Amino acid sequence: MSLNKDGSYTGFIKVQLKLVRPVSVPATKRVPSLQRGGWGRTGVKRRTSFYLPKGTVKHLHILSHTRASEVIDALLRKFTVVDNPRKFALFERSEKDEQVYLRKLADEEQPLRLRLLAGPSEKVLSFILKENETGEVNWDAFTLPELHNFLRILQREEEEHVRRLRHRYARCRQKMQEALATRTPG
Repeated sequence: MSLNKDGSYTGFIKVQLKLVRPVSVPATKRVPSLQRGGWGRTGVKRRTSFYLPKGTVKHLHILSHTRASEVIDALLRKFTVVDNPRKFALFERSEKDEQVYLRKLADEEQPLRLRLLAGPSEKVLSFILKENETGEVNWDAFTLPELHNFLRILQREEEEHVRRLRHRYARCRQKMQEALATRTPG
C-alpha cells in the first residue's frame, strides 16, 4: 500500500470469484450490414452467458475510500459482464478456530481499509464475490435467451447428477452381490 499526499492510500485487494450461476457478456456476432453493403457489426445488442472458471481470482488496485459497490462494478467491467451489479455481493471471508465465516459487506464499506486493519494474512480476511442471495429470484430481469440457457444448464446438471447417482448405486449393488457370492449359507 502507498500513502497519498491527501492522506488517502492505494493498494491491491485480491478477490476470489465464487459464482454458481452463469454471467452474461456481450456477444460479438458479425451479421450483414445494410449500410456498408458488406459484413460488419449492426446495432443489435446480443448477449451470451457462460460460467466463469472455478477459483478465478482477480487483483484490483483501489483507493482507501473505494466502496464495496465500486469494487463489484470494477470486477464486472474487468470481465465485461453486462449483468446488473445488484445481482452480486462482496463478502469478507475469515477463519477462526478452524471455522470459516462469511459476512456480506454493505455497499458503503471500504475493502482496502478492512484489508489494512486485518493485516496481510488471508486467513484473517479475504474477499469473495458471490451472487447476491436476496431470496426470491426475479425471473423478469432475464431475457428469453438467458432463460432458455438456464433451462439447458439445469437439464445438463440434472442429467449429470442422475448419472452419478446411478453409478454410485451400481457400485453398491456390485459390492453387495460380491459379498453375497463369497458368503457360505448357514
